[in-house]
Amino acid sequence: MNPFENIMQELFELIETRHPKLLSLKDDIISQRRNRQNRTIKQIIGHMVDSASNNTHRIVHLQYQAGPYRYPNYATYGNNDRWIALQNYQNEDWFQLVQLWKYSNLHLIHVIDNVDVSKLDNLWQADEDQFISLKDMIIDYLRHFKLHLEEIDALLAET
Repeated sequence: MNPFENIMQELFELIETRHPKLLSLKDDIISQRRNRQNRTIKQIIGHMVDSASNNTHRIVHLQYQAGPYRYPNYATYGNNDRWIALQNYQNEDWFQLVQLWKYSNLHLIHVIDNVDVSKLDNLWQADEDQFISLKDMIIDYLRHFKLHLEEIDALLAET
């Protein structure tokens, strides 16, 4: 059994539950309401796509690169906001963006399911003095995923 079975299952259930709800949202809600980081729901979903993509790459690299592995931390120094702006998620087609969110995260679940457990202690050097194991990276992904869903929920609760 994969040691991340519970994480994968919870991610899958969140994706399957949220997917139709996200698709049903009206344009003014996804494009105008902003969180404390000044991100719209469209931009939050775009950021979650970036997170899935970056984590997929890290997980793959950490299974065959010499450690500690240095892979750019796209979130350092506000670069994740640059990623959001450069990819112009604010003007992305909503249906396509939600599909990308769904399937990039389903693929990440597949990648996690196929992790070589003998590599779980391999380290990613996220910053000069910050090292994160492959195991901790996978565990933390669910927390990060849920954090952004909670941000979306808070924006949806606004009247």
